[in-house]
Amino acid sequence: MRFEEAVNRFKVFFEEYPTLSNPVHYDRIRKAKLNNQRSLEIDFDHILDFDFEMAQLLIADPNFVVPASEAAFEQLYAPREKCDLHVRFFNVTPARVEIRDLRSEHINKLVQIDGIVRRTTEVKPEIVEAVFTCVRCGQLMIIEQDVHIFKRPTICQNPACGRPGPFKLEEDQSKFVDWQLIKIQERPERLRGGQMPRDVDCFLHDDIVDMAIAGNRVTIVGILKTIQEVSFRGQQKTTFKISIDVGYVELKQKEVEDVEITEEDEAHIKLLASEPFVCDKVVNSIAPAVYGHLDVKEALALQLFSGVMRILPDGTRLRGDSNVLLVGDPGVAKSQLLMYIARIAPRGIYTSGKGTSAAGLTATVVRDETTGGWALEAGALVIADGGIACIDEIDKMSKDDRSSIHEAMEQQTISIAKAGIVATLNARASILAAANPKYGRFDRFRSLVEQIDLPPTLLSRFDLIYILTDKPSEELDRRIAEHIIATHENPDESISPPVPIDLLEKYILYAKNNVRPAMTREASKRLLDFYLEMRKGGEAEEAPLPITARQLEALIRLSEARSRMRLSDRVTREDAEEVIRLFRECLFKVAIDHSTGKLDIDVLTTGKSKSQRDKVFQLLDLIEKLDKENSGNGASEEEVYKQGMSEGLSAEFIRENISQFKRKGDLYSPRDGLLKSVREY
Repeated sequence: MRFEEAVNRFKVFFEEYPTLSNPVHYDRIRKAKLNNQRSLEIDFDHILDFDFEMAQLLIADPNFVVPASEAAFEQLYAPREKCDLHVRFFNVTPARVEIRDLRSEHINKLVQIDGIVRRTTEVKPEIVEAVFTCVRCGQLMIIEQDVHIFKRPTICQNPACGRPGPFKLEEDQSKFVDWQLIKIQERPERLRGGQMPRDVDCFLHDDIVDMAIAGNRVTIVGILKTIQEVSFRGQQKTTFKISIDVGYVELKQKEVEDVEITEEDEAHIKLLASEPFVCDKVVNSIAPAVYGHLDVKEALALQLFSGVMRILPDGTRLRGDSNVLLVGDPGVAKSQLLMYIARIAPRGIYTSGKGTSAAGLTATVVRDETTGGWALEAGALVIADGGIACIDEIDKMSKDDRSSIHEAMEQQTISIAKAGIVATLNARASILAAANPKYGRFDRFRSLVEQIDLPPTLLSRFDLIYILTDKPSEELDRRIAEHIIATHENPDESISPPVPIDLLEKYILYAKNNVRPAMTREASKRLLDFYLEMRKGGEAEEAPLPITARQLEALIRLSEARSRMRLSDRVTREDAEEVIRLFRECLFKVAIDHSTGKLDIDVLTTGKSKSQRDKVFQLLDLIEKLDKENSGNGASEEEVYKQGMSEGLSAEFIRENISQFKRKGDLYSPRDGLLKSVREY
């Protein structure tokens, strides 16, 4: 096909197609002009309907067809509308290909890929028409820059001159367009175990730059290009690096997923939701290979469905995602639960604490090898936006790396300010974490904070915390052993879930996309009564604080999630009662002051119960009193132990707190055997 014929065919398409179908190109042109847009987007299906041969040629030879379409568009409408528009094709389903499936057969063909933006560079001007001046005769020459290597004129185009230079680049007369490089990575849900995610460089030009940021899910349509690789010595290799010259970028919304729900699937989903014990079926379908732990599985099911995210009129954002922490002895199947949730959750990501850094979890600024500048690269929490991030062995992460996820757990954003790049990325993901006790096994007579190597500021951000212990029990051990043996003897029958995995995935996705439950008066009253009842226990002067408003918000999120599990748009009293039961089970195990037996939320939020804080102040007051009695020269350490133990403080408590006060700088030793407080008295 000649270029003129292709141009004429597109002229016919632009003029006649609007009369044959709904899209009216004239309206699009006028809107583009009014909104200062420079792109006309055309659905590939329309080309397919109008001219099948041209549609095939568009995929096979886009370097020929795309310029023809833009030439036709310019000839028809540019003089009339005075618009300089690009023609961009989208919904090119026949050209869809996975990143890891890009091969040499796709070179110079149109491809459509889906993925996650892992890295973005700054926007730079790229020269497309370079104007040179011959220094000797003043001749102006225009050199088209259609490759990555900058081209200069070889000889002067003036016949009277014809010399090989020198030539001066006239930047003010040259034509520039905006340019940006983004790196697209495979979606984690498409990866099988053990596979490394692949990525591809994508070059954006003109008005589609800066459309996507790190962490966005995008669909890219473009031409697969090649760049010859060069060795360290500057020699050209026989291998080429692939990249995509992007013609169209579509940002996918949070709810958009690749799982297609057909009408038949929707019928099965609604049939399942109509069953009376649907919640029990869903819970029993979570990790059927793991015996027991029904309350934990119910909490994980609620996390999968999540509550409703709301943005208030003043701009305040209330998260709907819940965070769950599993703390337990070795061998209680914590990792197995995490890996199962990562597999069935939409956008589930699994990572282990020992091999995880702050940059890998959140985001980082790296030096881009292509541009030489700084680029923003997304981490696991940003990539899991809209899904669940499962972090195993979270206690094995370094202290600095752990602190980086505080913001993601509450505000659900990642803020970064490095190398001149200041950005805030979305991390709207639930966090499911697992940790082992600090001393190997859990001791029920000690508080959670004492036995886990996590700061209270992090623990307080989890909505539900479960302690999984491994206590010998003849009857329970028998049932667990029989279940394990049955999974090896006849796995198809013993671990067959009540709801098949593929249906469960679609059920969760359908519920999150289509159900936005609202609180009924009965449910609201039950949650309010529970909150006030718990708070009332802390009204006495010396009473500890039972719960805070943070726990009330967690109850609301979990109640909405249980309503979603039933595909109901109303949160009932039954939902509230079940969530309160789960919440009580957690709270009375992890937030109990073992010295008084009372509920104290400060055990989680500050790491010390009220009774412990009272003893700490008692010890400090004793040291200051003895310091005064010694004329301000310091309190005798021996006397502190003697009087402290007579007042009911244990020697271990005194030793630990004196050591802690010295590390923090609250106490110091003016001489050996003496202690002095930095507080003024």
